[in-house]
Amino acid sequence: MSLKKITSLLLFSLMASFASAQIGKIPAGFTPIFNGKDLKGWHTSRTSHQGTTGNFYVENGVVTLKQYPYGQGGVLLTDKKYGNFELYLEAKVDSFCNGGIFIRSTESGAAYQVELATPSGLGDLLGERMNVSKGAQAKSIAQVWRPGDWNSFRIRMEGEIPHVTLWVNGQQMWEVTEPVNDFVAGETKGMIGLQAHWSAVYSAAAESFNMANSWKPGAAHRFRNIAIKEL
Repeated sequence: MSLKKITSLLLFSLMASFASAQIGKIPAGFTPIFNGKDLKGWHTSRTSHQGTTGNFYVENGVVTLKQYPYGQGGVLLTDKKYGNFELYLEAKVDSFCNGGIFIRSTESGAAYQVELATPSGLGDLLGERMNVSKGAQAKSIAQVWRPGDWNSFRIRMEGEIPHVTLWVNGQQMWEVTEPVNDFVAGETKGMIGLQAHWSAVYSAAAESFNMANSWKPGAAHRFRNIAIKEL
């Protein structure tokens, strides 16, 4: 085996070990915003086009998001709005499901979004119900991602003109400064949101999108150790 290949394998092993050490514990300086028992401090959006009847509940210290009825998703939002912050959470996402982590979200779910979709789009920066001037792709996420297991996300959002950074399992994926504030009204605060994507056409406005494969029956997105550090 070549020295270059050995070095690469050692580096990957070190990265994997570091990532594992970051999972299962809220970092110092972060305040939990999920109590591990119920959804106190959170609510389901009743105005989101994703749906308003999703099955969101807590079980064994884990927030679980499922569609209900099948095809109808929704967005689980914090009651509190945040401006400049770092968000930490751990996610376990079933494959062939589309969801996201919303930051500075409105009640209807307009937000900057970190995509949670496997097998493609995972960790990318997108806009939900708004255009994002400068997105980002988590091109190296496959090097640290643990399929079918828990993975940590740390998202830093700051500035009236948003500056956003993402780390997955302790490794930085991207860092972006938007050219402008993309919210129509220039909002600088919003809620943290967890999205379960709709997958059935249920309104005239949705007919232009084919999302039939965005959520497999019975699948779920799960979250734990949700905490924030306000800046």
